[in-house]
Amino acid sequence: VRCGGVGSYLGSMVPPRNVAHVLDQIANLLELHGENRFKTVAYRNAARAIHNLQTDDLAPMLRSGELAALPGIGAGILAVVEEIIDTGESSYLDHLREDTPEGLIEMLRVPGLGPAKIHAIHQGLDIDTLHELEEAARDGRLAKLPRFGPKTAEKILKGIALLRESRAFVLYPHALAEAQRFLAAIRERTDVARADVAGSLRRRREIVRDIDIVAACLDAPTTVAASLAHGPAVREAIGVGGRSISLRFVDGTLLDLHCVTPDQYAVALWRATGSIEHERYVRERAAARGLAIVEDTLRGSDGRVIPIRDEPAFYDALGLPYIEPELREGLGELDAAAQRALPSLITARDIRGVLHCHSQYSDGKATIAEMAAAAKARGWAYLGISDHSQSAFYAGGLSRDAVLAQHEEIERVNSELPGIRVLKGVEADILADGRVDYDPDLLDHFDYVIASVHSRFAMDRVAMTERVLRALDDPHVTILGHPTGRLLLTREPYAIDMEAVLEKAADVGVAVELNADPHRLDLDWRLCQTAKRLGCLIEIGPDAHSTAGLDNVDIGIGIARKGWLEPADVLNTMTADAITTRARQRRGVVESA
Repeated sequence: VRCGGVGSYLGSMVPPRNVAHVLDQIANLLELHGENRFKTVAYRNAARAIHNLQTDDLAPMLRSGELAALPGIGAGILAVVEEIIDTGESSYLDHLREDTPEGLIEMLRVPGLGPAKIHAIHQGLDIDTLHELEEAARDGRLAKLPRFGPKTAEKILKGIALLRESRAFVLYPHALAEAQRFLAAIRERTDVARADVAGSLRRRREIVRDIDIVAACLDAPTTVAASLAHGPAVREAIGVGGRSISLRFVDGTLLDLHCVTPDQYAVALWRATGSIEHERYVRERAAARGLAIVEDTLRGSDGRVIPIRDEPAFYDALGLPYIEPELREGLGELDAAAQRALPSLITARDIRGVLHCHSQYSDGKATIAEMAAAAKARGWAYLGISDHSQSAFYAGGLSRDAVLAQHEEIERVNSELPGIRVLKGVEADILADGRVDYDPDLLDHFDYVIASVHSRFAMDRVAMTERVLRALDDPHVTILGHPTGRLLLTREPYAIDMEAVLEKAADVGVAVELNADPHRLDLDWRLCQTAKRLGCLIEIGPDAHSTAGLDNVDIGIGIARKGWLEPADVLNTMTADAITTRARQRRGVVESA
């Protein structure tokens, strides 16, 4: 198994996280095979130790002997690490994979199903495919296994359904990267006047099934479409001979291409952008005004084509202001437009700084100074460092002494780097009973506190809601982080009454995070609308673990726009002084005159 280009054989650095990932895979497969528990634990501990190393390249540490001296890195594990560094491969991992039925490896992708449970299922029921697992969960055999039961069987069935559904989707930034590659190739063609991305990507949906592109063609649209159907890496083409074709590429990517004449382009772009619900409401409005949308044209009651130069002109012909693509979900945007009550959506220019960022003090990859310089380069006025609190030991959570040392470093960076202000924050765990990690005295040292759930996700809805509501009562809490705990395509939100949480947050003056990590995008954009209605401020947090991670803000802004958010709805459109004053006032600190 080649390890993602990590080996020094490529002349590149060997990041600790890549080697740690391989060791974790080995541990999973050992556990899957029912190997000695101590051996499995040894690989997991070694993976954790290597992941936490503060270096970008393991090769020098191997040569110097520093790796061999790490606690938990015995001779056997060191040999595996050395092979990965030297060749980019692990023959041991290869061997384990070859001895493991593919169906068991596929089961590892089922949310909530770990290697120990899979081993028990394999041993107890002689099951080694996902289909057999689903049958056993449905017919009651799975529930009869020791330490399983009906609830576990039901949870596994839901996980299988989620896995199957997720295979059809990809995360927004991955789809966007593919779309931009296709778009660049189409725009280079001499028979294409212009082209744009449409569909769910243009509407900024968090997960995307396929890519839509509309092209204005200088030659006959059917001819251009047919020529593209025979492009490199196309595995299947549906609809050849028409203006719109669906292409499936060898890597599984789906592209819906809509080829039109230049005078049809504006209406075609609107139609291909969707959503279906928005399109239906617009067609109804057009019909009520004696208009019709036919073959990517807008026609009057006499059937004549009404020239439409762009989308704003299209909406204007319907007596509406322009509706931004993010809002086109059939969720009241037509009524708001008709009443001239559409929101003035937030833009990147409105963001003054970011607050959810990690450094090398916990599980980040960059120093505080590097993160601050990167924030300054993006034009922001402030950057909040919010490393993990001590309960998050798995992420290098900070002890009290580490917190104080970090604060000294932040003060030093602030004195040495003009044009950017670094704020002292923390991402403090919400403990199982609703208390916020750290004692009140230490929490008083921070400019702001993000409180997040990182454990005990399986609590029932009542218990989880009470846990979070109690945390919101802590006057030190400024922001509730990634409030539903979801990981897109891999972990569903935990059970929680978000309406109650948002209402309480609004009442006590706590902002709720829209975590902009593309795997989270939590708060969901639909709940952003609820937060706005309740008067709850939203904080757009990149959850950046590197300088590149700061760019997550752009994705978060798209989701905020989709949630109808305006600048006044977002915490980090405020100045740093306004944010710290807000936090102090929540703690009851009286400002001096």
